[in-house]
Amino acid sequence: MPWPSETNHDTVIFDLLEAERVRQATGLQLIASENFASPDVMAATGSVLTNKYSEGYPHKRYYGGNAVVDDIEALAIERVKKLFGADHANVQPHSGASANMAVYLGLLNPGDTVLGLSLDHGGHLTHGSPVNASGILYKFHSFRVGATDERLNFDEIRELAIAHKPKLIVAGTTSYPRRLEPEPFKKIADEVGAMMMFDIAHIAGLVAGGAHPNPVPFADVVTFTTHKTLRGPRGGCILCRKELAPIIDKAVFPGSQGGPLEHAVAAKAVAFHEAMQPSFKEYAHQIVKNAAALAAALANHGFRLVSGGTDTHMMVVDLTPFDAELTGKEAQLVLDTAGITLNKNAIPNDPRSPFVTSGVRIGTPSVTTQGMREAEMPLIAEYIVTTLRNRNDAAKVAEVRAKVAQLCAKFPVYANLKAR
Repeated sequence: MPWPSETNHDTVIFDLLEAERVRQATGLQLIASENFASPDVMAATGSVLTNKYSEGYPHKRYYGGNAVVDDIEALAIERVKKLFGADHANVQPHSGASANMAVYLGLLNPGDTVLGLSLDHGGHLTHGSPVNASGILYKFHSFRVGATDERLNFDEIRELAIAHKPKLIVAGTTSYPRRLEPEPFKKIADEVGAMMMFDIAHIAGLVAGGAHPNPVPFADVVTFTTHKTLRGPRGGCILCRKELAPIIDKAVFPGSQGGPLEHAVAAKAVAFHEAMQPSFKEYAHQIVKNAAALAAALANHGFRLVSGGTDTHMMVVDLTPFDAELTGKEAQLVLDTAGITLNKNAIPNDPRSPFVTSGVRIGTPSVTTQGMREAEMPLIAEYIVTTLRNRNDAAKVAEVRAKVAQLCAKFPVYANLKAR
């Protein structure tokens, strides 16, 4: 029985996909965990590999017909090992969260003690939040940023490690805008006899492009997502020392996943290839330059930057000095109306709930992919400020929306792409 004919084509979904393409192309995408994947990455993601079941690993599959799939996955593995200088790689995790949980499954027993950054101070849900499986299954103790400088204090982290004797120390963040040096974590882990895991989900592209220190030589395990600064498909990856390879592979399959998404694995291979090109190094450094320029422009308008600025692709902005009544939730909503997409975000020791917040998180990977540079960052800051100051004036917000569309038209993305 063939597929439905063109007369039964699902116009509803494809019209919505086109609407989303237009939204992305005509607005400023400033969510720090998003990016524009290349047409080649998207082509691989939507390829015939979506039809194939491939439980197992290259040359050790449970189904037949995987000769080509084996070559593709092996290529993805070799490329990412070369990109980061790793002994071993598992490219099958469906996401960063599933990569982290697979590592815990492989290295820990339920109830083992782990040390990680608190969610409300910039850590990730899978770094021990009590509402997440990581916090439910394992005994996490959290370190926090300093009350005054809002930066990590490695003396305090060391004291916590000595007091709690964790089996694993987790480095990595989702809303910490400063460089995260791997050596201090490694030193503390060695002192207390802990293993070290570094979650570089947000900064994987910066690491690959040489704009952030590479933790692979220091960590026992490194996890990351492929869709943020690395600019690949949505998915995860695990790198580890060769001694841990059998444990990690078993924890992914059959420990926590079934059949891999080989269309996503192929797209990861494409992204790894793209990240090996000389232009990617320039791109990674430009992300950081753009973030610094945007942070400076926002500070000039009266916003307070958590930790005083940024060294990475993102900034966390405290809205309180700008407007004490303005919440992150309200800012996110009105900016979305103006074609500026970002997310509400708690600031350290935020008096408001995580569903309301006193801040927003802003990132520059997507606009950098479009080709914007430092010169455009003050314009973006101006559009943000004008929108927030006039958030109750629909006409003025609409004026900003028009200016945003004009700016994005100068830096087109997916110009010739249609949903179908």
